[in-house]
Amino acid sequence: MWGWGTDIGVDLGTASILIYLRGKGIVLREPSVVALERDTQRLIAVGEEARRMLGRTPEYIATVRPLREGVIADYEITQRMLRHLLKKVGGFHLFFRPRLMVCVPSGITNVEERAVKQAALQAGAKEAYLIEEPMAAALGVGLDISRPEGSMVVDIGGGTTDIAVLSLGGIVYSRSLRVGGDKFDAAIVQYIRRRHNLLIGEQTAEEVKIEVGTVYPGVRDAAGTIRGRDLVTGLPKTVEITSAELREAMREPTEAVISAIKEVLEQTPPELAADIVDRGIVMTGGGSLLHGLDLLLQEETGLPVHLADDPISSVALGAGKALTMLGVLRANHAVSGGQY
Repeated sequence: MWGWGTDIGVDLGTASILIYLRGKGIVLREPSVVALERDTQRLIAVGEEARRMLGRTPEYIATVRPLREGVIADYEITQRMLRHLLKKVGGFHLFFRPRLMVCVPSGITNVEERAVKQAALQAGAKEAYLIEEPMAAALGVGLDISRPEGSMVVDIGGGTTDIAVLSLGGIVYSRSLRVGGDKFDAAIVQYIRRRHNLLIGEQTAEEVKIEVGTVYPGVRDAAGTIRGRDLVTGLPKTVEITSAELREAMREPTEAVISAIKEVLEQTPPELAADIVDRGIVMTGGGSLLHGLDLLLQEETGLPVHLADDPISSVALGAGKALTMLGVLRANHAVSGGQY
């Protein structure tokens, strides 16, 4: 038991929550899903156990994803989920509470920012700080952002894509797009419905996206089977889907991400743009693992594209690192919050 008098970094993501514990690294990675009783609101399951219940629960149980598009959609359930997961990684102590660094999208509003801070404090934090996801991602992959040189980070999560150019310890220009892994899954669901008259769930869409999907032509030629409900007969049905079909299905969200990256590049000061030509773009987040996305981005921008060694953990690792350099980051307005 580590006690609660310590530093914790939290990647409070739409798809999953990662918790970084100072001195131990990533100690928890769980889906952002909660199962509870509809009438009493009693928690039944949190994380992976709750995710396995999605679409399979009896009427008296509801499965909820309290975070949508990178922000809190259900404050109370988010707070309960966070408190449960913090307890899971260590013991609760009456007198010692942690400092929490929570990652948020770069386009978050003041209202959404206050909701995250309050959720962290209600979950048991002594101090709650917020850091924008691209800044945390840059720290997590080991970029030296303190130098007067431009670095570009593209963080693609479950709910948002955050793009930023960083220099001298701060964000020079950023764009947050509410397009992420969930939008790619939803696009697949809609495509399968329209093309095959088959209704599938988001979990099935995510699985086929990982196993068969690609966004770059010619690098993957695979096929997989998906099961769902036939919209004509109402009966269960199995169809085959190919990589080419999935590339077509994901075209719209892919184009939205590429367009936003180009917009940020267009707004980048010329001196920093020259640095990015040399250093390239760093991709992080679970969505960056989408097959062929790095190749497509490289082709569309003409810049080198580097995928982080551990793209899923980069933001949480950066949040933990941020707590060790809090003074510098606060001076550069890279983090907000504190003791309340």
